[in-house]
Amino acid sequence: MRDLNGKVAVVTGAGSGIGRALAVRFAAEGMRVALADVEQDALMGTAALVDGEVMTKVVDVGEEKEVQAFADAVFDTYGAVHVLCNNAGVFAGGELWSRPVADFEWVFRVNLWGVLHGIRAFVPRMIAQDSEGHIVNTASVAGLFAAPFSGPYTISKFAAYGATESLAHELAMNGSKLRVSVLCPGGVATRIDESERNRPHELKAEKTPDQEFIDQVITDTVTAGIPPEDVAAAVVAAIAEERFLILTHPQYGPGLLQQAEALVAGGLPQLPDFEQR
Repeated sequence: MRDLNGKVAVVTGAGSGIGRALAVRFAAEGMRVALADVEQDALMGTAALVDGEVMTKVVDVGEEKEVQAFADAVFDTYGAVHVLCNNAGVFAGGELWSRPVADFEWVFRVNLWGVLHGIRAFVPRMIAQDSEGHIVNTASVAGLFAAPFSGPYTISKFAAYGATESLAHELAMNGSKLRVSVLCPGGVATRIDESERNRPHELKAEKTPDQEFIDQVITDTVTAGIPPEDVAAAVVAAIAEERFLILTHPQYGPGLLQQAEALVAGGLPQLPDFEQR
């Protein structure tokens, strides 16, 4: 889909980072944007940056009813959706055997169920439009390369990647006009290292040394990360080119080949350090 002007884009996790950059870029392309985030003030901050028509709604993407209500509001307002970005995400890490179930429940409900709720709420109506459209699900480079001390996050992102590839195949087999991309960013200057600010009280957990270690790694990574605006530009280009996999760093392509070779040989892939530049 090359012509975005006049079309409608939906972005979750739009209050900061990649979501905010997507909202601003889509508006610059002439799109009307519908934005959701769990943080009211952050969402309003993004809306203030949008040069164009915008609607907002506070949404917890882990709650199916809230995502369905958001979809209802978007279609009631604009009558159609042409680009859907299931982008909301959070981080929790630590050794798999040391972290409580609450960590997994929180991360899965946002990073995986947020994507699934978005698909189920929007895609049937996008199919019924019988027009060109594009779904972009945000996974992560952690959904391609498993890393230690990031179990909850990595598992959720591998699952988000799998959901996106399944969706792409299903739409293609049904002859749909919709196309699908999976966004796998690496180090980006976002606030994902501050995810705990939005963690539900009932899913809070005590920090352990292993988690404190990986939290510092994530902070260092985002501090040195690329601008979110670069990611938004890559997404717009991928939509135009109908590209499935969106990588944010050139090192990841060769890394995927190395990983595939290790797996075909029956070995454990080496730990990559793709953030080195």
